Amino acid sequence: MTAMRQTSIDLPRLTALGRGDYMVSEANARAHALVELWPSWPERRLALIGPEGAGKSHLATIWSETAGAEVLDAGDLRAEIVLDLATRPLVVEDVDRRLAGDADERALFHLWNACAAAGNGLLLTGRSAPSDWPVALPDLASRLASLTPAVISHPDEALLSAVMVKLFADRQITVRPALVQYLLPRMERSFAAAHHMVDRLDGEALAQGRPIDVRLARDLLGG
Repeated sequence: MTAMRQTSIDLPRLTALGRGDYMVSEANARAHALVELWPSWPERRLALIGPEGAGKSHLATIWSETAGAEVLDAGDLRAEIVLDLATRPLVVEDVDRRLAGDADERALFHLWNACAAAGNGLLLTGRSAPSDWPVALPDLASRLASLTPAVISHPDEALLSAVMVKLFADRQITVRPALVQYLLPRMERSFAAAHHMVDRLDGEALAQGRPIDVRLARDLLGG
């Protein structure tokens, strides 16, 4: 199949985050299984860990729909909203990155305690083990270190292929399998590289008015 959209029109991205859109492979099967164990998580808390672009937000969204949870960026967490947030299950995204910046450690500490008191689930996402997150409060550090980690590892070929097909599909583009087969040996095997490659190809196709295919990829990558 060829590209389904006119490459001269920059259509919006429609990121598919449903349960049926999540691809499970060896790289993320254990993390997926742990998330699906809800509500049997240890103390109803879990850390979802993985590299940039690994699908943490997608898996967190699946859980949020199952558990009726609210999704919040860690940078938006403030002390005055903690008690309201703790009345329902909660996803707090990008915790490690935000703790290194402007995240409110004390608000996260109080949220942890409030969710525990209410018996509500808490899912924290980040790129590294919670014991490595930049935390100054000893009590918060000890709590984070106690989290069970659901780890998404670097992608195997099957998952990376599926991720790239999905990234194109989110942009309303259908590509031939031959394009993905051409790209995989010529790029870094990482989720971030897959996002970057799709961005480059989409941008170049729009700029040149060409379909996204092996010929475009060959020109872009210098043969």
